[in-house]
Amino acid sequence: MTAAIMPAAKVTERIRSIFGQAGEPGSSRTTGRVTVGKVQGAISLLAFLAVWWAVTAAKLVSPLYLPSPGAVWDAFVKANTCNPIAAGSDRIVCGVQQYFLWQHLLMSLERIGVGLALAIGFGVVVGFILANVTVLNRLIMPYINFIRALPPLGYIGLLIVWFGIGDTTKIWLLFLAAFPPIVLATIDGISGVNRDRLNSALSLGANRLQLLVHVMFPSTLPSVLNGIRLAVGFAWTTVVAAELNNGIPGIGALAYLSGTEMNTPLTIACILVIGVAALVLDGLIQLVIRALTPWVGKE
Repeated sequence: MTAAIMPAAKVTERIRSIFGQAGEPGSSRTTGRVTVGKVQGAISLLAFLAVWWAVTAAKLVSPLYLPSPGAVWDAFVKANTCNPIAAGSDRIVCGVQQYFLWQHLLMSLERIGVGLALAIGFGVVVGFILANVTVLNRLIMPYINFIRALPPLGYIGLLIVWFGIGDTTKIWLLFLAAFPPIVLATIDGISGVNRDRLNSALSLGANRLQLLVHVMFPSTLPSVLNGIRLAVGFAWTTVVAAELNNGIPGIGALAYLSGTEMNTPLTIACILVIGVAALVLDGLIQLVIRALTPWVGKE
């Protein structure tokens, strides 16, 4: 006997009913744990600031090496406002290196955004191809692992020779930092698709497009998004190396130049801005991941 063929809409509905995104929101107990964790984090931060202030107030360390929290805050404010170039001078200078600190940060984020967008576009496609074509996987994966193992400073000189000291070199460097983890995450996600799900969808009469959209894509998406999260971290840690040459405006270049000028308060302010921006960016990515994959952990 031949099985009756379901209409495409019916197949899609059945697949969704089997592999749908189900789950209840977290319990109040989980919310309570999160609140306690935030309180503990706030206490830890206040304790760190208190120890920092005490060490600098007692002059246990020279201000050249460890300025006080107040000096760092003053440097941060000065980098975001317009001030006289010197005491008693009528000449006004805005920011540092002719840009406000927030402008340096935005420029770095723009470079990371372009490099990351290219890495996501090419990384997902390349990962999908390598996951499904064994021969290409064997031929290309060694090169991707080679690039992944290289530190950014290892090939920044070569990129400067090829593309100069402009933004093209910086974007290439950020792309190369973000590309390998996205490829590997895509391959891992596709390789980890449950075969029972694929067979169940096929038995319901799903065609290749329905199989890709309703089974493979949702199953692969969490891995790809986590790969993108890792890639953002790699790109963010690479931004200082990317901006070592002609990186102004750029938060990484500002941190480097202020250090060479012995402006320790501004250097620490830049480091703190880089760290806080990275934490905020990572938090936003986690929110996006939870919004796009609400079924993860609830199956």
